Amino acid sequence: MTIEKTAIEDLVIIQPTVFEDSRGYFFEAYNQAKFLENGINYQFIQDNQSFSKRGVIRGLHLQINPFAQAKLVRVLEGEILDVAVDLRKDSPTYGQHVSVVLSAENKKQLMVPHGFAHGFSVLSETASVLYKVDQLYHKESERGIRYDDPTLAIDWRVSADEVVVSDKDLILPSFADIDWEF
Repeated sequence: MTIEKTAIEDLVIIQPTVFEDSRGYFFEAYNQAKFLENGINYQFIQDNQSFSKRGVIRGLHLQINPFAQAKLVRVLEGEILDVAVDLRKDSPTYGQHVSVVLSAENKKQLMVPHGFAHGFSVLSETASVLYKVDQLYHKESERGIRYDDPTLAIDWRVSADEVVVSDKDLILPSFADIDWEF
């Protein structure tokens, strides 16, 4: 397992070591000891899974303190563009984002720590996404930012005529209008 740093501190890409043979492959998707060795110290308590079709954009979602969630995201089937936006006001990368292609083929994972908004777009015909969280869902702490916010200028790699977004995500505030912080 290798841990790749990104341009934003604490946001890392995890590449498992894959063992392949004539039967198929095997890899450790999560190993607490290896995560701890690399400074990734979360106690995951729930796994969530979603299935989406091409063009779906989910996000940008988060929960505020004290119910902020860290997420370990991976793709079981298909391919997504996974995006994390730094919302830590004291961070030198506040308001910046990192995007990475996660797929069943490349087996990469994105470790999204507390203090980030998270979302993804589906690049393949369909995608199944699995992510671990370290806090349970807490409706009153749920927040989000519009996926098409001009300040963030995220390229979701999906054409405008393909985009599918929930009604709930369409009414999220812009980055300039958020009134919460970490």
